[in-house]
Amino acid sequence: MAKAKQSPAKKESAPKAPGTKSEAPPRLLLAYRDTIAQQMTKEFDYGNTMQVPRLDKIVVNIGIGEAKDNDKALDAAVGDVVTITGQKPQLIKAKKSVAAFKLRAGQTVGIKTTLRGRRMWYFLDKLLNIALPRIRDFRGVSPDGFDGRGNYSLGLREQVVFPEVDYDKIDKLRGLEVSIITTARTDDEARSLLTRLGMPFRKR
Repeated sequence: MAKAKQSPAKKESAPKAPGTKSEAPPRLLLAYRDTIAQQMTKEFDYGNTMQVPRLDKIVVNIGIGEAKDNDKALDAAVGDVVTITGQKPQLIKAKKSVAAFKLRAGQTVGIKTTLRGRRMWYFLDKLLNIALPRIRDFRGVSPDGFDGRGNYSLGLREQVVFPEVDYDKIDKLRGLEVSIITTARTDDEARSLLTRLGMPFRKR
């Protein structure tokens, strides 16, 4: 009896890279488009959709004072930021020399990366729903982090609140600052936007 002809095995399709056109929009972006924008239009009585505040960018930065004496500290911090954000950071260099701190102009004192588009939305979702809840005894973020122009900043004491960072592989616990830049004209508008997106503000 002739053997049945076997059909060739199907190749598994490779996962789509972040940012490809076929990828579904980030969850929080869909929530903003479908619900939050309309809610804010009613709350603040905007005349047209262009007035509704939106996220512009998110800046993640780390101060690395020890980098001037320890190149490995800089490499480790850069690695942490790349792991957390998926994007290589820029170096922040001192503009002036400060003798008291043995600091020379041009020395690296920190790193930062600016997230926009999909990466911004994915990072915010991870921050709100994974990283912040992992903070020990977390009771919400400070409501006082607004700058008066609709932007909000918060500090995290440890990079290990992000699940991608392996505690056993880091050189030291290192804090970082997250600045959320919006198009809001006032802090009240920005607070409403971030609250609706899920920012857990602590009660005063």
